[in-house]
Order: sequence, then C-alpha cells, then structure tokens
Amino acid sequence: MSTAPHRYQVTPSSKSHYSWLRTRMSAERTLMSSLRTALAMIGFGFTIAKFLDKLASAGGAKEALFPAAPKVLGLGLIAAGTLSLLIATIQYRHLLDYLWSDTFRAIAPDQRRLSSSAYSMTLIALSAGVLVFVLCLF
Repeated sequence: MSTAPHRYQVTPSSKSHYSWLRTRMSAERTLMSSLRTALAMIGFGFTIAKFLDKLASAGGAKEALFPAAPKVLGLGLIAAGTLSLLIATIQYRHLLDYLWSDTFRAIAPDQRRLSSSAYSMTLIALSAGVLVFVLCLF
C-alpha cells in the first residue's frame, strides 16, 4: 500500500502550532455563529406557526386569504434552521477530522477532544429543531 504525498509540509514550530490553534478556534466560532442563526430561525418559525395560529383561532377577525400560510411559513423556517445546522455540523466534523489528520500530526495536540461545548449545544439544538418541527406539524 503506497501513501500519497501530503499536500503541505508541516514543520513543528510555535508559529505553526498557534496557527493550528487559531484554525481550531475559528471552526468553533463558525459553528457557534451557525448555531445562533439556526436557533433564531427555529424560534422565529415556531413563533410564526403558533402565534398566528392562535390569533386566527381566537375569533373576531376576518378570515385569512391563505389560512395555512403561517403554519407552512413557520415549518419552512424551522426546517431551514434545522437543516442549516445539520450541514454546519457535518462541515465542522470534516474540518476537525482534517485538522487531526496525519498531515498535521506534528503540530496538533496529543489528545483529540471529541467534543466541545459548542458541539454539544449544536447536537441539543438539532434534536430540539426536529422535535419542534414534529410538534408544529401535528
């Protein structure tokens, strides 16, 4: 089995190690910003779906032209937020796998952290997004 040459030649130095750390922290920040955006979309979608549904059923208002529109729009926002968070999570995991690959073995820390607080919160938010979507759907 022959191994392909690496694309980059990594030499251990403090400069390259701190560069690796900055890249790792940048991946965390990107995941956190994706989490923030997705949670806003999920929350806004839930608000639209439930608030306008309750408002329509309260009575005393003229019947809407498209009565299902708030639910459809809300479900669309919830689905878009959950899907975008899933894509961001997959991209994050691929980047971490690359950062801990053999290419960067000389400058990466000895122990690989399998999860961070941002990653844990992302998994919780993904579960919540699916749950909220199902609850609003039925």
